[in-house]
Amino acid sequence: MPIVGFNFTHIHSEKKKVITGKLQIKSKVNIVDIKEEKLPTGKTKADGLRFDFDFNLDYTPDIGNIRLKGFIYYMDDPKLLKDIITNWEKKKTMPKEVTEQIINTILYRASIKAIALAEDINLPPHIRMPIIAPNANPKDYIR
Repeated sequence: MPIVGFNFTHIHSEKKKVITGKLQIKSKVNIVDIKEEKLPTGKTKADGLRFDFDFNLDYTPDIGNIRLKGFIYYMDDPKLLKDIITNWEKKKTMPKEVTEQIINTILYRASIKAIALAEDINLPPHIRMPIIAPNANPKDYIR
């Protein structure tokens, strides 16, 4: 896998008021910047890219928010890395496969952190959590 590192650099969660009425949770993921970077690989450093990102959850109407910023280290074939950085500098685009891999990693890691932060400040999770139905037959889920 070309992703070799993931770090959060900024974590913010805020609950402004008690939830009353209808609640909407809007999520947004952005790749803010891509930079060439020498990544530490033991005693040497190898060519790689650093993808800076923002992950935001807004609980509306003005109930609270969760903001996560960080970066992903990415290593691959030097030609592909050069193509990625060239396209980013010119058009702010990336190849579909790279975009999927980067965004899915951000969604996975940031969602886990956001669920914990939401619980800490008594906001509901932004994704549906599994539950059992109250009238379910225990034989259906106990093996």
